[in-house]
Amino acid sequence: MSRAPRPVAPGGSSLNAARRARDLARTIGGPAVDVLVVGLGATGAGAALDAAARGLSVAAIDAHDLAFGTSRWSSKLVHGGLRYLASAQFDVAHESAVERGVLMERTAPHLVGAQPFVLPLTPLVSRGQAALAWAGLRAGDGLRLAARTARATLPAPRRLSAVETRHLAPALRGSGLRGGLLSWDGRVVDDARLVTAVARTAAAYGARILTRVRALELSGHGARVRDERTGEEGEIRARAVINACGVWAGGLVDGVRIRPSRGTHLVLRADRLGPLPAGLHIPVPGETNRFVLVLPQGDGRVYVGLTDEPVDGPVPDVPEVPETDIGFLLDVLGSALDVPVGRDDVVGAFAGLRPLLDTDADGGPGGAPRTADISRRHAVLTSPDGVVTVVGGKLTTYRRMAEDAVDAAVAARRLTAGPSPTAVLPLVGAASPRTLAALPAPRRLVRRHGTEAPAVHALGDRDPRLRAPVLDGHPVTRAELVWALRHEGALDEADLLDRRTRIGLIPADRAAALPTALDLLGEILERR
Repeated sequence: MSRAPRPVAPGGSSLNAARRARDLARTIGGPAVDVLVVGLGATGAGAALDAAARGLSVAAIDAHDLAFGTSRWSSKLVHGGLRYLASAQFDVAHESAVERGVLMERTAPHLVGAQPFVLPLTPLVSRGQAALAWAGLRAGDGLRLAARTARATLPAPRRLSAVETRHLAPALRGSGLRGGLLSWDGRVVDDARLVTAVARTAAAYGARILTRVRALELSGHGARVRDERTGEEGEIRARAVINACGVWAGGLVDGVRIRPSRGTHLVLRADRLGPLPAGLHIPVPGETNRFVLVLPQGDGRVYVGLTDEPVDGPVPDVPEVPETDIGFLLDVLGSALDVPVGRDDVVGAFAGLRPLLDTDADGGPGGAPRTADISRRHAVLTSPDGVVTVVGGKLTTYRRMAEDAVDAAVAARRLTAGPSPTAVLPLVGAASPRTLAALPAPRRLVRRHGTEAPAVHALGDRDPRLRAPVLDGHPVTRAELVWALRHEGALDEADLLDRRTRIGLIPADRAAALPTALDLLGEILERR
């Protein structure tokens, strides 16, 4: 296995307001960088890391925060592409399985682990459907093998008795339950934290990570931008430009047609469903290969999702969740659970917009396909003036998408750079499972911060107040908010509550935590 290059940035991986100010001053109106990346979701942050790790000078900007858009609204799954086998997208399935293994075994084992799922065999699941699902799970295990992911990383699927099924999912309705199918897939502890880790790793290799900088106009040689904190405008010059704005990509480059698809999740309190040692795949009645996921989060919450609905019209910064989506998900839950879950039990909801490439904007003779049927392949497009746009894909394959985008930019502008090293490049906090298990810090912190967990925990040694939770009944501590301000690029209370932690997914929790977040923010700003 090739050796990953070492980080070179003198400021290390820490992102904060002071570093942003320094990098911004030398970027706007300064000498041209090799690569300008627009968009700091998973793919944009990945492109910044990929280019910087190849030795190129990089500036990466976003109009908002890290992971502000679609990247924070996922199901938190790093999946092996099983669903793509059913539609004969074998290359997409294999790519997903390979990238899942890269994250779980090499680049982010602290953030991505194995998640068990139970598919209950209820009376609504025929024996033929059960046989088809079992064949699919076996094929999915074949993808794991083809991707060379170790059995120790992802256990084999197996059949469950009705008793075993109820043990792993006590909330299931026992009447008519024939058993279940147990499978394993990858799951990221927090998608926004994954993006933050990628961006910080890019910073360690010298990339300038600039949030709150909006691209007003793009060309093949740079961008006109505005600092959203001050309103000042200027130019960033670059030898190559990568547009990684996801569902907003078409607003900056002509000819890029995106067909957004809305994926909605519900947020429930975990005590409503009781113990959930495993997640659930609940078949959607009347659909052959579609499921609703029940995803325990380990922080007192459970996510239930997701939908796949086309979105027309202007793309909002934060999508709203329609009541029709909530009703659909609750109906599917009700088809399998013994515990009644009603509208009042939904304490939060979120929706992300998938940036699907519209390959048939006119719909053709039979009309446009359902968004659920559109390929999840990603595409790299180069405009006439040389802007490289990357769209499509999914969270699991962000690294490969970023690599392909940088390859295209290097080729289009004839930059001097070697091949991508990111398949073997550990992200900030990564280490072997043995090393992570031996760290002197709470397990929850290790799962979120990896090797930095002891440093986060030690903040409470110097100031015991920081050991206290931000919110009663939620595990996030005040130390984590301080760490986010000092090292993870958080600039305001929304960054803290909505992205560095996910407290804000429940509006009532966000309101209760807001005074503490504002107090800590004020203390940090006063010390600067």
